[in-house]
Amino acid sequence: MPLSPGQPAPAVRLFKRPREPFDLADVLGTRPVVLLFFPLAFSEVCTVEVCAVRDDWQAYEALGAAVFGISVDSPYVNVLYAKEHELPFPILSDFNRRAIEAYDVVRPELGGLERVAERTVFVIDLDGIIRYTWKGEHPGVVPPFEEIKAALRGAAE
Repeated sequence: MPLSPGQPAPAVRLFKRPREPFDLADVLGTRPVVLLFFPLAFSEVCTVEVCAVRDDWQAYEALGAAVFGISVDSPYVNVLYAKEHELPFPILSDFNRRAIEAYDVVRPELGGLERVAERTVFVIDLDGIIRYTWKGEHPGVVPPFEEIKAALRGAAE
């Protein structure tokens, strides 16, 4: 079961690029944060998800959000994925599975691959508290983007 609203957001270390660590702690508390955990880069539904956010990027910018995609793919793959789809937000690598464990979104198995991320969204407020959590009932379901933006409006207050 993923972390619930009202809980503090774990400040984990991920990778933004190869050999370039990214500390979520550096962003928490500075602006509302959206974490988009998804199973695997370059898969069909994951691409629909990240491209939907890209295509509505102005709405996320207007809400002052820092948006991060997170997958267990290597930082090399995630950089290529973000570039190929012209994403205006980074796709962070959780290759070491620290974030999926901390946020309790480990999917034990998907198509023979073990320990990938459940498709889950967290909106974190200015105090570093989770304000919204959504978990897909199965990997083929995309998040409710209007709900995410509504949660962002509340997280910015």
